[in-house]
Amino acid sequence: MKNIFKLKLIPFLLIGFIFTSCSHLFEDDAITSNPNSVTDVDVRTLLSGTLLGISILHEDTDVRIASMWSREVNGLARAHLGFSQYIVASTNFSWTTLYPVGGQARLIQEKADQIGDKRLKGVGEVIEALVITKATSLYGDVPYSQAFNAEKFPNPVFDAQLDVYKKLQTTLDDAILNLSATTGLSFVTQDFIYKGDVSKWKKAAYTLKARLYLHTANYQLAADAAKLGISDTSGDALVPHGKSQNVDTNLNYDFFKVKFTGDVGFNGAYLPILMNSRINSANTKTNETALFKFFATPNLTGSVTLDPNTLDGAFTNDAPHPILTYYENQLTLAEAQARLGTQNEAIAALNTVRVGLNSGYMNGKIFSNVGRQYDAYTSADFLQAGLANPNNFSSPQMSLLYEIISQRYIVFLMQYESFNDYRRLASALPIVQLPIPLSVGSQKPQRFIYPETEINTNPNTPSPAPNQFTKTTVFK
Repeated sequence: MKNIFKLKLIPFLLIGFIFTSCSHLFEDDAITSNPNSVTDVDVRTLLSGTLLGISILHEDTDVRIASMWSREVNGLARAHLGFSQYIVASTNFSWTTLYPVGGQARLIQEKADQIGDKRLKGVGEVIEALVITKATSLYGDVPYSQAFNAEKFPNPVFDAQLDVYKKLQTTLDDAILNLSATTGLSFVTQDFIYKGDVSKWKKAAYTLKARLYLHTANYQLAADAAKLGISDTSGDALVPHGKSQNVDTNLNYDFFKVKFTGDVGFNGAYLPILMNSRINSANTKTNETALFKFFATPNLTGSVTLDPNTLDGAFTNDAPHPILTYYENQLTLAEAQARLGTQNEAIAALNTVRVGLNSGYMNGKIFSNVGRQYDAYTSADFLQAGLANPNNFSSPQMSLLYEIISQRYIVFLMQYESFNDYRRLASALPIVQLPIPLSVGSQKPQRFIYPETEINTNPNTPSPAPNQFTKTTVFK
């Protein structure tokens, strides 16, 4: 465990990104000339490398597994066929990127403290919270309170998941306070997410707070945070990509089109079923045809396949990839308000997403206007005979929640938050779930398995280690 918490992490990340399409973003002489001296690198340079790390954590194999387990996509060949059937072992998971990125985020904070720069510290805290949010939501209990201090805590304890969530809220509260500072270094060129705009980082912090509160069923706090979160699509935290293979291309494109063609697709997945049910349906205010074509295209890898759209859609080589978005923020607000019983506010929040979709915007790209319709809903649409009530729920609250979670499922394609929703909705009251079938068997996947290296090296790893069908505390 100690090795992945060391702060001299740049060489690992640099080598990793050279082979994962982002190396052009990491060209600072202070790093490339002396890669073993991360603690001597200036804080803004360190920020560039750390943003590379948080980017890959949102486009990696973990995200594909999460998307398969929520049945948005399906594994069709080789290792991913097994993954989609919940056949995994501790050797399939790794923290060798996760915690080093968190360690760099912590080092940003320490360096920012040394020069009295609260705004850069706040950015480091948001990145740290993104790292640990992924860790705890997917694995349950994880190291946090003793993480990032390998000398003092070579074998950090695994904190209870609810304690981690509380600590994350505190970290984000401190980030928001620091991001409210009026002075600090400019880091426009080092920040490829927000170009040094601290107001956008601050709103992103609130959106992440809202996500965490939704996970823990604190709906009023989730709504309060979302109201201060990302306020339009220009505030989306997106990973930029380009068209130079092995330099800056989207990692989904690299997987779907270049390295593992045909291993993962939409055949046998639930997403096509859901989206087709929203095309030429009784819901005359909605037509998902254009968005579905943006996501999927037929017969790229075979005569009867439904493949990720790497031609002109969501998974082209230069497609940006989402970390936090306006759509997530507004759908979190909508769901929280619906669960609180404030229907009009929930519909208003849902309609803001529909306005965006009606414009064709999706994660930094524009999809076709042919077969694209997202008219505003009214409360009558969710009555028992309403056009947005395909399940004929007697309760408008239930039908509204079904529409909100359906839209969340769709916009979370290839984001691990879809797997969080898949588990969370089984216990969120009132219970409304999508009828997502299991890939095989009768057991629903509930978590990722602790990595073998952690089991073998950290005696504080829970024993016996929970398997993939054991629920985490937050999503019980």
